[in-house]
Amino acid sequence: MNFQQLRIVREAIRQNFNLTDVASALFTSQPGVSKHIKDLEDELGVEIFTRRGKRLLGLTEPGRELSGVVERILIDTQNLRHIADQFSNRESGNFVIATTHTQARYALPDVIKWFKESYPRVHLALYQGSPKEIVDMLVVGEADVGIATEGLSNEERLAIFPCYHWRHAVIVPQNHPLVKIHAKGKLSLETIAKYPIITYHAGLTGRSHIDESFDRAGLAPDIVLSAIDADVIKTYVALGLGIGLIASMAFDPSQDRDLALLESETLFARNTTLIGVRKGAWLRDYAYAFIEKLVPGLAAINIKETIQPE
Repeated sequence: MNFQQLRIVREAIRQNFNLTDVASALFTSQPGVSKHIKDLEDELGVEIFTRRGKRLLGLTEPGRELSGVVERILIDTQNLRHIADQFSNRESGNFVIATTHTQARYALPDVIKWFKESYPRVHLALYQGSPKEIVDMLVVGEADVGIATEGLSNEERLAIFPCYHWRHAVIVPQNHPLVKIHAKGKLSLETIAKYPIITYHAGLTGRSHIDESFDRAGLAPDIVLSAIDADVIKTYVALGLGIGLIASMAFDPSQDRDLALLESETLFARNTTLIGVRKGAWLRDYAYAFIEKLVPGLAAINIKETIQPE
């Protein structure tokens, strides 16, 4: 039994049992993948995968049991390397953050700047993706920390920490009729729903709370365009294609001078951005420092107790 065999088992599950994709992900050949699987099954005396000819279809019952053990072994192997790195060189290493565009663009710059000044020898990688992509990176150990509003709380393999709260707001061109309505304190969901709307794509940046608010009010908004980030939304609102619903933090008065931000705290539910860390992961000290900086009052000891319970 060797680590490559275990990696192949894990990757086969990740790649929906497609051996071609497994070979590509692990930079090896498909026949080599098949041989490693057969050798491991012969050594263990059980079949790990169900098959149709040479094609893998899924996991057998013993395969489902083994998959959890394989995942823990590979996680602990990675943890061993991190522990060795921690004590051999405390101030250098690699730190990978997976987050969404909104967080990377509007919420994290000050903390990232502080981190780079405090740990100049640490190579920081900031990956932007969808909540699902962030979860996937965390689960397989490709990211140390994930930051997003959606998706993280649905994954049992992650430890979750509340980061900060925020709300959506309406943006319109400066001369839009809603500016005067808002000034009179009469902005409502019914009024907003009369206009074409540009907002986030489903599953991103609290879009579910927007949909829930309109559903509760019995309204069917005309969402004419959805995007993955606020910059695109603002661009098309400025062109007059509709009114925008964005995270209020994504509005910059100095740069968005052609737009007006209409606060709408009572219209949409509060969103909570979360930090996710894979359970069982071993983080370097600078990773804990980053989380503590991002969430004042959250101590490293509390984080450790959550992700590495006794």
